[in-house]
Amino acid sequence: MEVQKLVDSHKYNLWKSRLEKNGMDVHNVDELYTRRNGHGEVLFSLLFTDATTPEGNKIPPLCFLKGEVVSVLVCFIDSVSKEKYLLLVQQRRICDGSMTFEHPAGMLDSESDAAAVAAREVFEETSIQVELSQLKQLNKKPFYPSTGTSDEAMYLFYCELELTSEEINSYHNQTQGVISEHEYINTYVVPFAEGHKLITNVNAVLQNYMYLKDVGDWELLKQL
Repeated sequence: MEVQKLVDSHKYNLWKSRLEKNGMDVHNVDELYTRRNGHGEVLFSLLFTDATTPEGNKIPPLCFLKGEVVSVLVCFIDSVSKEKYLLLVQQRRICDGSMTFEHPAGMLDSESDAAAVAAREVFEETSIQVELSQLKQLNKKPFYPSTGTSDEAMYLFYCELELTSEEINSYHNQTQGVISEHEYINTYVVPFAEGHKLITNVNAVLQNYMYLKDVGDWELLKQL
């Protein structure tokens, strides 16, 4: 297996090119730690960066290099009652060790087609096959959830799937995830407003509001 060098990775070069595009003078980057996937590709890295702004100032040097990621809000609509449900993924996270509720999400790694990665992540984490035509993108430009410490750049999507109540319930409490990537996931189907209250991930909270605004569901928006 060939181990990818950090400086050859898509993530590193995307991050560095964005810095330089915005006028940053990057003098040196020290690689403190890098984790790679089973194919030897860079997943993320902790970097110590010596860089100067166009105004002649230094910036805080630590950067957690993660690259571009996608998050997909999956909304089930009961074909009879028209009630909306969220399909969330439940897993423990390093932030505090608690069981968290989030939308299906994942990293682009060396890929550039965010929609294709979004569809794949939904399948891997929920077993639902989503067509690209069913995915709606909420932001054309990337959102940065942690601008002071990370280059993480998020693209938010949603899809609406109209199903019977029996079909909706069949996706609840299913074990999913890629064990080699330390993913131990359970699916969790819950009424939309109730699911919103379970979420502590700020990106997922924002995504709920953006989705309801995009589809014009003002009544449900009032319940959040």
